[in-house]
Amino acid sequence: MQVAIFSTRPYDREFLTRANAAGRHTFVFHEARLDAGTAAAAQGAQAVCAFVNDRLNAETLQRLHGLGVRLVALRSAGFNHVDLPAAAALGMAVGRVPEYSPHAVAEHTVALVLTLNRKIHRAYNRVREGNFALEGLLGFDLHGRTVGVIGTGKIGACFARIMAGFGCRVLAFAPSVNPELTALGAHYVPLPELLAQSDIVSLHCPLTPQTHHLIDDHALATMKRGVMLINTSRGAVVDARAAVAALKSGQLGSLGLDVYEEEADLFFRDLSNTVLHDDVFARLLTFPNVIVTGHQGFFTEQALTGIAETTLANLDLFEAEGRPLHPVSVERIV
Repeated sequence: MQVAIFSTRPYDREFLTRANAAGRHTFVFHEARLDAGTAAAAQGAQAVCAFVNDRLNAETLQRLHGLGVRLVALRSAGFNHVDLPAAAALGMAVGRVPEYSPHAVAEHTVALVLTLNRKIHRAYNRVREGNFALEGLLGFDLHGRTVGVIGTGKIGACFARIMAGFGCRVLAFAPSVNPELTALGAHYVPLPELLAQSDIVSLHCPLTPQTHHLIDDHALATMKRGVMLINTSRGAVVDARAAVAALKSGQLGSLGLDVYEEEADLFFRDLSNTVLHDDVFARLLTFPNVIVTGHQGFFTEQALTGIAETTLANLDLFEAEGRPLHPVSVERIV
């Protein structure tokens, strides 16, 4: 089966080619992001492989369908960038990678927590300039602190286990209770209680209509003053403008982001020689208590291997039986 793969970087080519070592499929790699304007590049393909910032709206899907594309294979767990009702109406299947190494994102989340707490980013720059003063680098013991985990799927649960290992009190909020976490001593509480009691709040939920701007002005106002907020889930779960206001007032003590709600025009590219036109993002970068990484939480060898192998499994089963191994249906957005 010929597959047009969009938003590719050298590491995508490496891991997908390795997973396709048997040559079952013909891959055509495109650096361009998939949208209505680039869909024509899928000419001759029966499937497209898309990433998190590709735009698979109704127009894009209609153009792909007109080219003979019948499968959208996502290299991600999230699928909020796909118009699932439009795909269903066109008879196009959508497959995803429901899980890969949960440790990759969870451990990156912990890295953000530790860096913000102990001011590692600031200390690194100081020492390189010969400044060994400690003023302004004061942190706190994680042991005994309360950590709120919003979303306790595989990644959230992995993060909760790590923080429990530090001796933190773990509060959790999710649609269903993970018995493994309750056995470790985590307490499931309503969201307002979690926000009010947590010293650190970490987001591990999917982006849905219900979670869009879950952390907004109101939510931030109900948190402890000086709280640390970490988002390694989906950018639009946090209202970035509200976060800037909370940082300016001191209500938000520190912020770690691996995702951003307007990241599609920023991440996965070298923009070091250009002017950033996103004023909110540019403002975030001015705060000394903010760390932004470019959606690299998934970026480990184990995770990339898992993503590539699961993508191949979706392609293989679709070719054999007309359905991906891990389908996404319209019901998933309800």
